[in-house]
This record gives sequence, structure tokens and C-alpha cells, in this order.
Amino acid sequence: MKITREEVQRVAVLARLQFSPEEEEILTGQLDKILQYVEKLDQLDTADVEPLAHAVDIVNAFRDDRVANRPSSDSLLANAPAREKDFFKVPKIIE
Repeated sequence: MKITREEVQRVAVLARLQFSPEEEEILTGQLDKILQYVEKLDQLDTADVEPLAHAVDIVNAFRDDRVANRPSSDSLLANAPAREKDFFKVPKIIE
């Protein structure tokens, strides 16, 4: 498949892009090379290749849950400018 300059211009109009004639020529060549490569990939025999859900087989690496010492609510709220019971009190921002 060969990309023509007219096709580049049509895509540019659809994408609302403006190119100079020199840029159109460069893009025509670049897009043509890309499509030639895709055509090569299309010729590959993938009949014996298992489909992949992901390109890399990664297993979730979870860490073990461990009980840790955590600060008490009182020590966390000690430096709060305002608090109400065990909660931070903040200024109302939504009416």
C-alpha cells in the first residue's frame, strides 16, 4: 500500500492540521515507511502463537500484611489546629 500526498492532505484536514508542502512530502514518506513495516508484520505466521492478555507475564507481587505499631488518635490529633472528638475539623468550603 502506497500513501499518496492527497491522503496525507485528507488526514490533515480531518485532524485540523496544516502542513507546508515540504512537511507533506516528509510525512508522506514517513507514513509510507510505517505502512510498509506493518505489511511485513502482517505477513508473519502467528498460527502457533498463543494469544496474550499482556505482553509480559507478571504476577502480582503483594506484600504480607503485618501488624505494626501505629500512633494513637490523640497523638495524631495533638497538633491539629481544630478537632472535634477523634476527627480533624476543617473550614467549610462548600455552601
